[in-house]
Amino acid sequence: MKWLAARSRSAEINQASTGIPRMRRIDGIRRKIWAMFVLQLAAITFATILGVYGAAAVLEDVLIKRALVEEAAHYWQRIEHNPVAKPPNTANLRGFLQPSGQGVAVLPDYLRSFTLGYHRLNRPNGHDLVYVSDWPNGRLFLVFKQEQVDKLAFFFGFVPLTVVLLIIYITLYFTYRASRRALSPVIALASVVRELDPLHPDLGLLAPDHLPSDADGDVLVLAGALHRFASRNEQFIERERNFTRDASHELRSPLTVIKVAADVLEEEASLTAFGQRSVQRIRRAVRDMESLIQAFLILAREGDVGLPDEDFVVNDVLREEIDKAQDLVAGKPVKLELVEQARLGLYAPARAFAVLMANLIRNACLYTEHGSIRVVIAENGVRVVDTGIGMSADELAQLTTPFFRAQRGHSDGHGIGLNIVRRLAERFGWEIGFASKLNAGTTVSVRFPNAHLIKD
Repeated sequence: MKWLAARSRSAEINQASTGIPRMRRIDGIRRKIWAMFVLQLAAITFATILGVYGAAAVLEDVLIKRALVEEAAHYWQRIEHNPVAKPPNTANLRGFLQPSGQGVAVLPDYLRSFTLGYHRLNRPNGHDLVYVSDWPNGRLFLVFKQEQVDKLAFFFGFVPLTVVLLIIYITLYFTYRASRRALSPVIALASVVRELDPLHPDLGLLAPDHLPSDADGDVLVLAGALHRFASRNEQFIERERNFTRDASHELRSPLTVIKVAADVLEEEASLTAFGQRSVQRIRRAVRDMESLIQAFLILAREGDVGLPDEDFVVNDVLREEIDKAQDLVAGKPVKLELVEQARLGLYAPARAFAVLMANLIRNACLYTEHGSIRVVIAENGVRVVDTGIGMSADELAQLTTPFFRAQRGHSDGHGIGLNIVRRLAERFGWEIGFASKLNAGTTVSVRFPNAHLIKD
């Protein structure tokens, strides 16, 4: 009872913490065992009843009918030796003779319409089997009373059948109970694993000490292995949390120092043109590192991205990112512009959206040496259209592969920007598509299923 109560509390915590209703229970081992035993009972019952009916049919069609044929042949042999021999007349068999040359008037009314062969004669208390045979001396009608045979078939057929089925049912019932009792610890353990809160798991519920007292050794081994695995996994998660927390502070602090130092250095009057270009490269590298760190921290957190969902205007975020990216096209005959065909609203972490779009814009700037880069805001999403070097079909197929870079064009970057874009899109349920033509440019489309138009 203590274990069941703990399981119930764990399920309530799981539902409350995640905000997700409990899913419909999936059919498990217990239901499968029950279905197997029901099918087994049905198959045994059907086979047994079929066997009894088959035995009854053999009794009637083979034994009784063959006995009537032999009885008729025996009577005709008696007629040859004793022409006045009377037909059989016993408790279960009655014979009637229609001598040659005489009509059916000598027969009872219920036999006059019967022809040669076997017939079934219905009686108020049952049915009789009638056998009609011909001989040169006349026609013989043998009437066999099957009432006694039916009674014998019932007592020696259906009564043993009922007893056998009851024994089988009782045996299978206790077998099912034993199987269910043997598997109940496994089923209960599966229920505990299913109801554990992934964000705050109660690992004590997986300890072998919480298993029922009748759990066997295999179940104890399984529970112990799951408990050790869950404990080790919890350690990994804790290390991941510590890393993301420390990285968020320790990596950003040096970048802030570098960025401030670059701003101070840029204001030096004695700085040469080469120094100015170097400072700009440092600033771009710092900005890229900030974007990468933010993206890595978002992707490193399982389930919780560490950023709140909020309503924001896509146009405002993209306008800011385009302003930041102007330095990337400085000195190149490239026009970077924002085309606002619609005013789009989105409910998501604004920083995650900004990181995704910043990577797309940066990638377009790196591989476009002349022409234009247009960031188009449409009703159903955003497109980044450039007139850069484009990609071949093979390059397009490997576009989001980590550390893949085209062999042509800009040498900066590490080949992970578009991989980050793909992973961010998958995390938030955004749809992304790529279209490119060699030496003609690339178009990247990002569709947001939950976006909405903003009316001015």
